[in-house]
Amino acid sequence: MEEELKCPVCGSLFKDPILLPCSHNVCLACARNITVQTPEGETPVQSRASGSSDYDYLDMDKMSLYSETDSGYGSYTPCQLKSPNGVRVFPPTIPHRHCSLTCPLCHRSVSLDERGLRGFPRNRLLEAIVTRYQQNRSATTTSSSSSTSSSSSSSNAVKCQLCDRNPVDAAVMCEQCDVFYCNACQQRCHPSRGPLAKHRLVPPPNQSAAGGAAGGGQAPPVTARKPATCVDHEAENFSMYCCTCKAPVCMKCLEEGKHAKHDVKPLAVMWKQHKCQISQALNGVSDKAKDAKEFLVQLKNMLQQIQENGVEFEACLVAQCDSLIEALTRQKAKLLTKVTKEKEYKLKVVRDQITHCTMKLRQTTGMMEYCLEVLKENDPSGFLQISDALIKRVTSSQDQWVKGALEPKVGPEFDLTLNTDSLLQTILQLDFCQGKDVQENPLLKQMQAAGSGEAEMETEGPGVESGPSVPAAPLLQLEKCCTRNNSATLAWRVTVPQGSPIEGYILELDDGNGGQYREVYVGKETVCTVDGLHFNSSYNARVKAYNAIGVGPYSKTVVLKTSDESCQLPAVAWFTFDPSSAHRDIVLSNENQTVSCNSYDDRVVLGTAAFSKGVHYWEVSIDRYDNHPDPAFGIARINTMKDMMLGKDDKAWAMYVDNNRSWFMHNNSHTNRAEGGITKGSTVGVLLDLTKHTLTFFINKEQHGPTAFQNLDGVFMPAVSLNRNVQVTLVTGLEVPKNIKQ
Repeated sequence: MEEELKCPVCGSLFKDPILLPCSHNVCLACARNITVQTPEGETPVQSRASGSSDYDYLDMDKMSLYSETDSGYGSYTPCQLKSPNGVRVFPPTIPHRHCSLTCPLCHRSVSLDERGLRGFPRNRLLEAIVTRYQQNRSATTTSSSSSTSSSSSSSNAVKCQLCDRNPVDAAVMCEQCDVFYCNACQQRCHPSRGPLAKHRLVPPPNQSAAGGAAGGGQAPPVTARKPATCVDHEAENFSMYCCTCKAPVCMKCLEEGKHAKHDVKPLAVMWKQHKCQISQALNGVSDKAKDAKEFLVQLKNMLQQIQENGVEFEACLVAQCDSLIEALTRQKAKLLTKVTKEKEYKLKVVRDQITHCTMKLRQTTGMMEYCLEVLKENDPSGFLQISDALIKRVTSSQDQWVKGALEPKVGPEFDLTLNTDSLLQTILQLDFCQGKDVQENPLLKQMQAAGSGEAEMETEGPGVESGPSVPAAPLLQLEKCCTRNNSATLAWRVTVPQGSPIEGYILELDDGNGGQYREVYVGKETVCTVDGLHFNSSYNARVKAYNAIGVGPYSKTVVLKTSDESCQLPAVAWFTFDPSSAHRDIVLSNENQTVSCNSYDDRVVLGTAAFSKGVHYWEVSIDRYDNHPDPAFGIARINTMKDMMLGKDDKAWAMYVDNNRSWFMHNNSHTNRAEGGITKGSTVGVLLDLTKHTLTFFINKEQHGPTAFQNLDGVFMPAVSLNRNVQVTLVTGLEVPKNIKQ
């Protein structure tokens, strides 16, 4: 506590401390030393010190927490003087100089009024605490041990100051709080724990005095404290407490001062109330401090546990990686054995073939040499005697060299392929799984199972019980995975039963060009169809499951190829009209293949397919055509306007046609008028060639006009606009017409 009782300027114990508006204290002499003059008319932004200033008493109450004592306020130093005969004498008027004082702790500046430093209140409570501290410190240096004498009579005994009614005799007195307690009040309001454990509890003065007299000891002198007087009425002592101004006042302040209409209470009542509040608050702080100490011990123990667990986990990781390397080494030895056997077999076959061929070649060579010698014979009769047998031998020898006899039985290449891409990708993706139970699953046992020739590594060995873990990798059902046009359907299942139920699946596809994966489905279904893919593209798909423990590993990757241009043939797409994006006046029937309209105005309907690559052709047959309307056919973006003719905005490219002629239109620009129209039963064809980025139209299988639009790029959807006088039916899955004019 000694540090709380030292002046921040001189570093010594407070002497005549004054209370600054910022709730900090300095010695009166030190305040004179740090007071500075300010230029005329300049006033710091902080509040001025005056007798009528309202201080922030909530901040001033914080002093009690730092000094472990109660808060209080002394009286102001009177600004008037008294003559010996009791008549007040006002000091002579001195020209006022502007001065300011800066707090050495918070550096808050305050201007002084005409009273100067006397305008600040004397902190008599702090002064009394310093005096008691000095007395106790001097008393502890002198050893005084005296036995306790009999207590004085009950009429002279000191009473408890916290008892509400019928106070009993005080049992102890706190030297720091300067309050007398009975045993019950001391246990309730001043327990010996937390910050209050540092307070010194002594017997009441009557008991200590009797003990000193009996023992012959001499108690330390007690300096009588001067009662605090009112600032405005210096002859009056404080007797009441103003709850509005939060300051002690005298009776005259209530009668004639500014506190007459304020809420006031007896000083003793508020004194006891505030001390009880501080004591209870200190009990709460004591409990928090105890919890903080226990928390620090817990953190320090955690440091050691982290160190130990880190070493253990590193050792486990090294063991698991070593087991992987060991299993890979064993598998490498097995594969090398297979290669060696294959090599030895090939060598044996080739060596046997060399031996057999060499023997036959030697026989054939000897026979040839013999035949050459026979041909040199000039005696016909002798030659004819052996010629028949020799011809048979030569023919037989020639028959031995049949087709394939001079071909190797084995090739030098080894028909063995080792695909390590998936394994290498798995190793590169090797990482820690979420959930403690997953980490506890012994990877070493998995690798031992793989090394012993098991076909599949199980998550847990037989006979080993473990807690719930993340789901295993789903198994893609390839027989159910397929593509149609620019959509893909995938199906999967989970083979290993799980301890914790699966909550859902996450399906991921790349961009069709080997790019990054993105989530396209999250849910509980095991079958998913993804629409809106690019034509003539290959998509990589994978799926993983998740439960309450975490997310499991990915399945094997499957490659799905959308419709392409194989064998120089264009992609054939099947689609219908899309009711979800159509205008509300559009009427669809015939499984969304036939469209009509309820409005006399043109309304737009789009197809369900979206094209970005390839060559695509479809037709629209005219089922009903009344009053010579002009429907439009073509392509559009998905966000084209649906309440006007197709082609009037910049997001559609179309041909609108009546019974006599037609025009191409884009962004409300009409071009290339062509003769020839449509009637009931006619067909309008649309050819979208995204390899050449062109759009061409046909009427009744014949190209109508030149190429309508060029430099088309992006994603397009089939589109039609019509009114109530027209009904058309969509025909898809058609081949491209051959009679195309450039």
